[in-house]
Amino acid sequence: MTQQSTVLLEKNTIETLKKAKEYPRQTYDELLKEMITVFLKHKKQRQEYDFFLHKIQQPKMKELWDNKEDEAWERA
Repeated sequence: MTQQSTVLLEKNTIETLKKAKEYPRQTYDELLKEMITVFLKHKKQRQEYDFFLHKIQQPKMKELWDNKEDEAWERA
């Protein structure tokens, strides 16, 4: 037996969820699970992109800020 819960949603949120359904009989639970999967994948990709961007910026930042005050940058 699965556990269930009640979630309060604003009416405009429900209308948006109805528009987002892939097929008429798709449950909100199915739809939200799919949305969560997409969101988490996007979030992970964003974190990887931010890490990549940080790594490629490090050499230039070191060049620009190569002084005693900014040596902490190397350990960032």
